[in-house]
Amino acid sequence: MKKRFLIYYESKFQKSFFYILFPFILFSFQRSKPPVLSFSRYFVAAESYESVGVADINNDGKPDLISGDFWYENNGTRKNNFRNRHLIDNQKRQGEYYDDFASICLDVNADGNIDYITGGWFDQTLRWLENPGLTKNQHWKSHEIAKTGNIECIRAWDIDGDGKLEVAPNNPKLPLKYFKLENGSFRQVEVAATQGHGLGFGDIDGDGKGDFIVSDGWLKNLGNEKWEMNPEFSLGTASVPILVADVNNDGKNDLIVGQGHSYGLHWYEQSIIANKRTWKKHLIDDSASQYHTMEWVDLDNDGKSELITGKRFRAHNGKDPGENDEVGLYYFKWNGSSFIKNKIAYGPAGEGKGTGIYFMVYDLLGSGRKDIVVAGKDGLVIFFNEGI
Repeated sequence: MKKRFLIYYESKFQKSFFYILFPFILFSFQRSKPPVLSFSRYFVAAESYESVGVADINNDGKPDLISGDFWYENNGTRKNNFRNRHLIDNQKRQGEYYDDFASICLDVNADGNIDYITGGWFDQTLRWLENPGLTKNQHWKSHEIAKTGNIECIRAWDIDGDGKLEVAPNNPKLPLKYFKLENGSFRQVEVAATQGHGLGFGDIDGDGKGDFIVSDGWLKNLGNEKWEMNPEFSLGTASVPILVADVNNDGKNDLIVGQGHSYGLHWYEQSIIANKRTWKKHLIDDSASQYHTMEWVDLDNDGKSELITGKRFRAHNGKDPGENDEVGLYYFKWNGSSFIKNKIAYGPAGEGKGTGIYFMVYDLLGSGRKDIVVAGKDGLVIFFNEGI
């Protein structure tokens, strides 16, 4: 009887002890979990252009959207915003595509109005559209920059370090080149005899100058528009852009690469061993295909950048691996040793959201938080950042 009582007493004591400690255990676990951002989804338009830019198009001090044939006016509120749209062009359609594979906003002719640089695969033409200013519903005049060959996408970087953006189209299997704006016209600068699918730019070797990254290596910036190829890796059908960032904070820039037309998202760790540069491949995510575009931006205002990317919806119109998988938009948080995946939108088309080929991360309403605006064959949508 005494033994049975002792067992009962010990059991009761253990339960009581557990109930006392459980709130503290739960609180400690909750504190160890990284906080997750929340987003409010806002539908803008059902158009199927695959790129979107952000700029103050009408000079009223508020950032507007520009995508395909329209710019979308910002009224400064959440209610019925960006619904007042203005026709600027009549772009050609090729099957499921519009021949509009980038949305680079730049005042080309220095008249105080933001213009629009784009180009496409089918017409093989890099061009800019001239903003006429106060005439909201006037078509924008199109100006040819160059016949470049098939354009997979276009990016803009300060390539020569003069504080001004240059324009670099990704032209698979064609020469790598960029265009420098000088006195209202563009000068073509040759970089390499060929390039593959995928393009990035950043300082690989820590010499203070930006280098080009292509699918089969990187081109060292020698200065004076000279470049030297270093075939140190093979990245496949790489994303546009290939991101250059010091992921693990070791003082050396690494690469973040999505597979634009297959499965896989990885980062490549740069190391120097016996005066030789090496690259170690690390998996970020292999559950989705068509990681075609991405951004490296501080979303949660903690001073550290997050990786924002997702599956491009119907990149090759049903012909890529994983084309019929559900679509998703995600941000990945680096925790010091690996990337943690956080879903922003996921599900079948209409419920999830694809990234298109060129998206923007920008504080649209002056909230102090960066929002995400995404185009694609599944529509134009804003994800307002509500914080943690």
